[in-house]
Amino acid sequence: MPAAKSMRVQRRRAARNRSVRSFVRTRVTAARSAIDQSPSDEATAESLRAAISALDVATRKGVIHRNQSSRKKSRLTKRLNKALAS
Repeated sequence: MPAAKSMRVQRRRAARNRSVRSFVRTRVTAARSAIDQSPSDEATAESLRAAISALDVATRKGVIHRNQSSRKKSRLTKRLNKALAS
């Protein structure tokens, strides 16, 4: 019986993790698109804030590793700064 219970728990956790990961991916993709289209727009800054917030939530829930979260946030910020400079 323990194997069946652990399988149920694993399925529940996998579903939650999939949902959170999808949410993060959507926000990060939206931020990238916004940065590429119009880096100086206010909507771009809001999109970046939403992506960073989603990454923080995923890290807090243990869905992604904190270093992965930091790396993605750093790369997004660097991308924005590079777009603003040019």
